[in-house]
Amino acid sequence: MRSRRLLTPSAASFIKRQVHSEMYAVIETGGKQYQVNVGDVVFVEKLDVEAENSYTFDKVLAIGGEGDVKVGAPYIEGATVSAKVVKNGKAKKITVFTYKPKKGEKRKLGHRQPYTQVKIEAINA
Repeated sequence: MRSRRLLTPSAASFIKRQVHSEMYAVIETGGKQYQVNVGDVVFVEKLDVEAENSYTFDKVLAIGGEGDVKVGAPYIEGATVSAKVVKNGKAKKITVFTYKPKKGEKRKLGHRQPYTQVKIEAINA
């Protein structure tokens, strides 16, 4: 009798994504690049948009799905990704502590990085 290997939920969703080959896009915002699918919830650098409003990412670097990939140079003309802003917030506090040994010089700072949480609604190619 063959034993069946159980998949973790993350592995199962990865395999499901590969089998269905959904349409995906690579967008640029806040100096970073994100690969997104429709329905994904992504944390990006803070955008100047209130919660529950829509936002359009126009810096689309690549679009793929159904076996073909379209890459821009640097961006694809006319391609956009529509998203809905879920919330704006701040990440957990990090502590920055610097010191110089034997000099009595030290400094302690805290920082909370602002972010915007968005839900991808549509990829328009």
